[in-house]
Amino acid sequence: MSPLWKLAANAGPFVKIAALNGAAAVILGAYGSHKLLEKDQKQVFETASRYHFIHTLAMLGLPFCRARYLAATFLLSGIVLFCGTCYYSAFTGDKKYNKLTPIGGICFIVGWLSMCI
Repeated sequence: MSPLWKLAANAGPFVKIAALNGAAAVILGAYGSHKLLEKDQKQVFETASRYHFIHTLAMLGLPFCRARYLAATFLLSGIVLFCGTCYYSAFTGDKKYNKLTPIGGICFIVGWLSMCI
């Protein structure tokens, strides 16, 4: 039986992508926690940060899924569309991309469901 790290290493780039996403989540989290944000912006930022971390951790399970590339595509799209638009809104106060946020949420749902295939 192979060690778990060998199995994950042979299953594609998912662990590395999750690691890069985790680093990005920490960097954005640190930046956001030190930047002075209004109360409403702080809530949006905290939601984006929480979802970013949760879905980064979910990506660590992708090597064990059959439809790993499909799930990865939707989870990454969700991170960009949901978390990215929330981060943008929180940091700038500009809400012009908020219409993309629900699409990111749908991508998260489809990504999780893709992991069931």
